[in-house]
Amino acid sequence: MTPPPPDPRAAAESRAPAGWVVAVLLEPGREAEQARRYFAIGRADRAQAEWVAVDMAISLGLRVAASPAGGQEPVEALAPLPPVRMRALGLAPGERRDLGERRPRRWLT
Repeated sequence: MTPPPPDPRAAAESRAPAGWVVAVLLEPGREAEQARRYFAIGRADRAQAEWVAVDMAISLGLRVAASPAGGQEPVEALAPLPPVRMRALGLAPGERRDLGERRPRRWLT
């Protein structure tokens, strides 16, 4: 007996983003030049994830850039996170994480 064919809807849902890696452009400080701060947001909606990242940056006392600089947008969703990838990295739905100022290569692969 052959197994039933895989449901294409289930496969598409497993690849659908359940979260996002978002970069927030920060205003330059006295001792530093303009930097980006990275966040992992466990929300499927891209716009909501971007707003949550901005709220997190502000709650950390950081000043978010108001306009693009050097070809970089003030808020940019860099990569979607499918549910499988979120589980592997330990990010629960609705959870948010500050990934710091270094480009989070592990989260972006």
